[in-house]
Amino acid sequence: MRSAYIVSYDIADPKRLKKVYKTMYGFGDHIQLSVFRCELSPAEKVRMLAKLNKLIHHDQDQILIIDLGPARGRAENCIDAIGKPYKPQERLAVVV
Repeated sequence: MRSAYIVSYDIADPKRLKKVYKTMYGFGDHIQLSVFRCELSPAEKVRMLAKLNKLIHHDQDQILIIDLGPARGRAENCIDAIGKPYKPQERLAVVV
């Protein structure tokens, strides 16, 4: 079962910041500066955490992973916005 997560990061070095951004772009939707919404299986979450763990300096950087619950259900409607409304990106299959 896939769960939805908010991943937010504060990276001290611009080079590491760029690497973390590129890594996160492969796992979820970029919704704000340094914030992604990801729908991940348990295995995908482990892969994401392993990749991020190698990129950061643990004494200088911080990554927060917030579990929103099952991707289908509560997580679909748990983000409220003030100002511009939050609109989840529609995921479509890509045929190559």
